[in-house]
Amino acid sequence: MKIIIIAGSIILPVVMLYLQSRWRYLRLIFNVVAYLALLVFGNIASLSIYKIIKSKTVFMTDIHAIFLNPLFLITGTYIGIYALYQLLLIKIISVK
Repeated sequence: MKIIIIAGSIILPVVMLYLQSRWRYLRLIFNVVAYLALLVFGNIASLSIYKIIKSKTVFMTDIHAIFLNPLFLITGTYIGIYALYQLLLIKIISVK
């Protein structure tokens, strides 16, 4: 599983870079999906923390329960891959 995660974090940004160079409209799609992922990720985090503070049960298990939310994990994964893709894109543009 560790190898899949590491390989995915290397391969997927490169694939995104290749795809957006072939089809320019994918750059817009990647950006829109990242924007939506950031909204969902941030809202899940802030609502979970608000619920914990409001109930006055600030235990590490309550705070870490946010990691059990699959939508939180999926959006966080995309944000990480998107950030690596953006770094590659900036590097490619600066070399030209």
